[in-house]
This record gives sequence, C-alpha cells and structure tokens, in this order.
Amino acid sequence: MSIDDELIRSGRDAAVTRRALVRAARRRFATDGYRATTVRAIAADAGVNVALINRYFVSKEGLFEACMARTSDELDTQTPARASDLEAVIDRLVLHVVNAPDGDDPLQLLLLLRSSGDENADRIRRRTLEHFTRRLAAAAGWREDDPATAPVLLRAQLAISTLLGAVMLRSAAAAEPLASATHDDLAAPLRATFRALLAR
Repeated sequence: MSIDDELIRSGRDAAVTRRALVRAARRRFATDGYRATTVRAIAADAGVNVALINRYFVSKEGLFEACMARTSDELDTQTPARASDLEAVIDRLVLHVVNAPDGDDPLQLLLLLRSSGDENADRIRRRTLEHFTRRLAAAAGWREDDPATAPVLLRAQLAISTLLGAVMLRSAAAAEPLASATHDDLAAPLRATFRALLAR
C-alpha cells in the first residue's frame, strides 16, 4: 500500500497528519531529548507510517525544526512584538509556570532547554530562544537601535531564566513544594519577580 493510499484509507489529510507528528515529536523531544528520540517512536505516538516523517519533514532534524517553529509561533502570539501592556505579558509568563506540569506550556519551554548533542539542532534551539528573549525585551521597551535600552535585553534574559528554571523544577524535576504549588501560591511572588525585572 502506498503512503497516499494509507492516508486515504485512514481518512487523514496532510495537514492533520503534520500537526499530529509535530505534537508527538514535541512531546518526545521535550521529555526524551533530541538524540534519544527516534522517528519510529514519534510515528508510533502519532499513529502514522514512519515514512511520512521523511515525506513531510525530510528528516528528524527537519521535524525538530518544525517543532521549534511551532514553539516560536506560539510564544510570539503570547508576547507582543512591541511595548504595550506589560502586565498582560507578565500574566502570561506566570501562566507558563502555573500550567506546568500539565498541558503544552512546559513542552514549549522544556524544548528550549534540552541540549540535544546535535550541532544543527542546538543551533535551531538557540535561535528560537534568542528570538523569544528579544521579543520579550521588546515588550518591555527594548529597542535594538536605542543603546539606552540595552539593559532591558539583559533583564529579559534573566526573566526567561527564572521562567525556565521554575518550569524545569515544577515539571521535569517535580521539586517540592514548587511542584504542587497552586496558582495562588505562585502568582504573587512570580509577578513581583517579573515586574522587578521587566518594568522600566
């Protein structure tokens, strides 16, 4: 049976299959790391023929790049490209931590943390992390053409370090009491921390 025949028989179209593969791959890459993840495991998780990964993404690296692109798009949607309502941005950062370990929020962020051992994959990861940092800094008032705002970029990196560390401890490490802390426990101290770092 050809791949096209299999898709027709399963009733799946290309867009649905691509989304399923990216979703499955992102979970695998975030939890197992790039090197330990196999395309067969991803395909099995998505319930499709492994040959579809080569068809839609060319390679495992291409699929990883698609995962990072999706993460970048989602973070862009959640973080304005220019200074606007900083409190709304801070609320979104708090929710990233609160929503861990459930949902897709920790997958977005753990994917940015996982060193893969593969030079090209790590380059893609660093590029996405840098883009997120600059986007957050811009929301806090940083402008690339204004040297006076340079400290904002550093503070944005510190805010993201806080965010990633909290998500890692809460989800991957399950460190108590952070792992079981509620929204009420986390919101006030996180808002105070992010506000201190990002407010001009």
